[in-house]
Amino acid sequence: MTKIFLVLVLLQTLFNILVVASAGNLNQDFDLTWGDGRAQILDNGQLLTLSLDKTSGSGFRSKNQYLFGKIDMQIKLVPGNSAGTVTAYYLSSLGSTHDEIDFEFLGNLSGDPYILHTNVFTQGKGNREQQFYLWFDPTKDFHTYSILWNPQSIIFSVDGTPIRQFKNLESKGIPFPKNQAMSIYSSLWNADDWATRGGLVKADWSKAPFTASYRNFNAQACTWSSGSSHCSSSSSSSSSSWLSQSLDATGQERIKWVQKNYMIYNYCRDTKRFPQGFPAECSLA
Repeated sequence: MTKIFLVLVLLQTLFNILVVASAGNLNQDFDLTWGDGRAQILDNGQLLTLSLDKTSGSGFRSKNQYLFGKIDMQIKLVPGNSAGTVTAYYLSSLGSTHDEIDFEFLGNLSGDPYILHTNVFTQGKGNREQQFYLWFDPTKDFHTYSILWNPQSIIFSVDGTPIRQFKNLESKGIPFPKNQAMSIYSSLWNADDWATRGGLVKADWSKAPFTASYRNFNAQACTWSSGSSHCSSSSSSSSSSWLSQSLDATGQERIKWVQKNYMIYNYCRDTKRFPQGFPAECSLA
């Protein structure tokens, strides 16, 4: 009986260690890649901040590469007058035929809404922009931004609400990201030549430094190393249900609600940009 009790205690201890690891120490997950000290990991690895001033922005990159996964990050965006700034958070491979899955947050004047810009690149080709307003102030608190990437589709979500889906339509001749491992990147940078009202509103450097904050990273994913993939979960449940997850009826309704009420740009409706006809996935999706 005593031996059984000790085994149970040991198993519980190991379980607790795994659960703690799932909360993520950002020092273990990310490298600060540029910014000359403007990127920092604080609070014993529980908080990461990026800063931007007139001299430079900053950025980080994941230590791991991923080939499919469910990636969550809580982000609190630059508050106040963030005009001219862009906070980018994305997955990307390398090279001229790279794949990429983008969240970009375009700053604005105080009181005006952020624009959430999304894009998907396959084999080096993007031009699949969709943009949204958010239904909350993303500077007041942390919110969870998620990318679900599996062989069936890519789903962008905000606080668990899906906002966009890019389906695997390879059977129709449309490339889909499935062969190139991607790293996670984020950067805060000056884009006042285009980011706010097409570049009409410039960054107010008297308000610098501008700071975005990150916490509670979680990856249920297949990590890529030495040419092979290892699928695991950093959550307390080791289920890989994300590998086959798709939008259920509720998810379909929620994505319609977001796109009806908060979508402000969709490349699939831009007749001026595509006078010869929309990209093939627009009619098939």
